[in-house]
Amino acid sequence: MTEALHWQKSSFSGGGDGDTCVEVAVAATPTTLHLRESDDPATTLTTTRTPLTHLLQAIRTGTLHPRR
Repeated sequence: MTEALHWQKSSFSGGGDGDTCVEVAVAATPTTLHLRESDDPATTLTTTRTPLTHLLQAIRTGTLHPRR
């Protein structure tokens, strides 16, 4: 049986009914994060907290570099 996910919009989406924001859902077991764009909800990215935390920190600090 597939777990129903409760999607939440990013606080940076500006609210309203816009479809240009990131949404996140947390699965209970195992603790998995699901990310999607509102304008393309069929495509999701699945990760865990640690890699997502590292990605967000690299984006915030400007240290995200493409692989060579």
